[in-house]
Amino acid sequence: MEKEIEIQAAVFRRLLAHLDSRKDVQNIELMNLAGFCRNCFSKWTVSEAEKLGVTIDIETAREQVYGMPYSEWKEKHQLPATPEQLEKFNQLNPKK
Repeated sequence: MEKEIEIQAAVFRRLLAHLDSRKDVQNIELMNLAGFCRNCFSKWTVSEAEKLGVTIDIETAREQVYGMPYSEWKEKHQLPATPEQLEKFNQLNPKK
């Protein structure tokens, strides 16, 4: 089990490194294609930490995922969503 956890952690780090190398891929594109994005990883980190009795705030989790403060990443790398991206997102995620 210990090796399995080490492998999973290494794969996760590799996935984050891959996403970091593809800053051109916008979060909305990830959401529209895969149903998750970098922000989801941040939220999942907070949630899973809570289950283990560990407190991690969302900004700390985002910095772990983005490799920098989220506000800085948004300023440097996030483009405005296109009308087409927003339309697809809203179709896939209807408000309740």
